[in-house]
Amino acid sequence: MSLRKQQLLSRHRRHKRIFLLASLAGLVAIGVFAVWWLVPLLLLLGWIAHEAWFADHLFYSPQDDYQYGFPPEAARQSVSLVKGRLQLSVPLVAGETLILELYLRSTVVGRCLDPHVLLGDDRQDFERGVCGRRYLNLSGQADALGKGELWLKGRHCRLPVSGTLYSMHNPDYAERRIMLLAPHADDAELAAFGLYSRARDVVIVTLTQGEIEAGGYQRLGLNAAQAARLKGRLRSWDSLAVPLWGGVSQNRCVQLGYYCLRLTAMLAEPGQSFASRESADADVRSVRRQNPLRLPADADGLPSGRNLLADLVALLEHLRPEVIVTPHPQLDPHADHVATTEALAQALRQSRWQPEIALFYANHLHDNDRWPMGPAGSGIALPPAPAPLQADGLWSPVLSSEVQLDKAMALAMQHDLQGHLPFKKRLRRTIQQVLAGRRWPMTGEDEFFRKAVRRHELFWVRRLHS
Repeated sequence: MSLRKQQLLSRHRRHKRIFLLASLAGLVAIGVFAVWWLVPLLLLLGWIAHEAWFADHLFYSPQDDYQYGFPPEAARQSVSLVKGRLQLSVPLVAGETLILELYLRSTVVGRCLDPHVLLGDDRQDFERGVCGRRYLNLSGQADALGKGELWLKGRHCRLPVSGTLYSMHNPDYAERRIMLLAPHADDAELAAFGLYSRARDVVIVTLTQGEIEAGGYQRLGLNAAQAARLKGRLRSWDSLAVPLWGGVSQNRCVQLGYYCLRLTAMLAEPGQSFASRESADADVRSVRRQNPLRLPADADGLPSGRNLLADLVALLEHLRPEVIVTPHPQLDPHADHVATTEALAQALRQSRWQPEIALFYANHLHDNDRWPMGPAGSGIALPPAPAPLQADGLWSPVLSSEVQLDKAMALAMQHDLQGHLPFKKRLRRTIQQVLAGRRWPMTGEDEFFRKAVRRHELFWVRRLHS
């Protein structure tokens, strides 16, 4: 977890403690000066209200504007909403990625039920109590938009009479040579199953074994180290086997075998070896036997930053990718995700081969743990940006319902996304379903089945050199 995410969590917990102490003082006063039986009743009602409406990790105000800038080549025009239909001011500029900037204002009901916008056959959700600038993803709706037939309707929120449409044109990067970096098994599927399943030439490189948080495997009679070792083997296998479901054969998958939450330290001290925190293993060769090519770290198996960079340089120069897909260096706060993209940046400075394009993805966020908000199968609006981001282009390919189902099944094969929810989370979902109208898919219980299986995939596009 990044320092910023830790700070946001600490502030959130501090405010929560202050609120709880104030509430406790109020309850004591009610118990002493009013009726004692009101205290347990209010405690129960307060807990239900928390689970229904206040359990989201939202580390910014819903009244904050999102702060996006787009590159100069993004075509921009004013649009208006006339009798529920979006009307262009000039003919639509060619571009497969369409982003609509508008100002959303929540209704009173939208403070209890998730505000969302219905656009054509799509739906995109926003924060309860939203009141600010937001960005809808209209990608895939160009035909209806160009004909003036795209309907927009706000549910639990009010739409403005005008907005700004951005159109961005990209080549189909699935036709280029791609190297996709996944910090862990499942990151490639979460971010880019739709992309890699139709790519002409793609290699998926997974950096870590994914061996941590293996307590569930101790039910098999294993100690903590043995359970971590088993989980690392299983998730390493996932990284090599699951892509076949998307048409990527095992000889197009590489598992580097480094250890979870050690990448940051490895880059800080590249000459030092960093064993797994949970399995105590210190030889990455244990999960590299199926790799299609020999890499520098195969010589000694040391989990060091020097070996990691040498592996990445070797892969860049052997595969010669035109496009690199990697976690967003500012948006995605997971420590291994941040370190993956930093390791790539350092490897590029050493490599004789330079890709043209980076496609960045975000499987986690600093500010909103529910993004993408709303039900599975709906579109992906742009994530919160309370602070300005670099003005990257965007590419948002559309996934058919068939590809979405295949993506859900690919996630279901991942060992880390299997299993049942704890009772507390299951109860919270039931309360939110009854009181807040939220829905979860039937494909799997993990939250990523809702967040990742969507109408769109979303990538930030950055040119690596002129």
